[in-house]
Amino acid sequence: MFEYIGYLASVLLAFSLITVNAIKFRWLNIFGCISFMVYGFLIHAYPVIIANTVLLGINIYQLIRMYKYDEIFHLVQVQPEDKIIENFVSFYKKDIKNYFPNYSVSSTENKICFVVLRDMAIANLFVATLTNNGNAIVEIDYTEAKYRDYKTGNFIFFKEKESLLQKGIRNVVYENVFNKKHLDFIKVMGFKEQVIDNKNCWVLNLI
Repeated sequence: MFEYIGYLASVLLAFSLITVNAIKFRWLNIFGCISFMVYGFLIHAYPVIIANTVLLGINIYQLIRMYKYDEIFHLVQVQPEDKIIENFVSFYKKDIKNYFPNYSVSSTENKICFVVLRDMAIANLFVATLTNNGNAIVEIDYTEAKYRDYKTGNFIFFKEKESLLQKGIRNVVYENVFNKKHLDFIKVMGFKEQVIDNKNCWVLNLI
């Protein structure tokens, strides 16, 4: 029976190696190390216990550093047809299809378009069409995989709330959500189901 704990530890460490997000990587490593320590204790394999105790300490230290690190965020307004946006969408095209399968770069009127920089790297692309009643109908709100830790969402919808209001946005509206992980994200951000123009939408009120 003890070997199942060893298998669990191996699975956790294997999953940590394929995850993109650095914080998730450290947490999975921590649980994997703890599992290996329990396994080592049960089978009296002291080298396994010692090695994973050291690795546990390293992971905890690195995790504390990550949580304490104060990233610099910037919201930069751009045009949907800007070359940098075209290149960004092209580079992440396959992953974008998983979240916003209907998005295509266009330059129609009443567009709100900006990118979020984290330490000067593009972490997020946000494009929405602004209606006369202040609804920003989201076309894309794509965050690059390694930045999916809710910090970008908190920055856009809460720290930059006044900036969004100044752009005339009263409500951020998703008419369609195609991905379960994205649905989980917008629920955490405070979006609520609401019927708009006979459509079931997810809405975040900024007023």
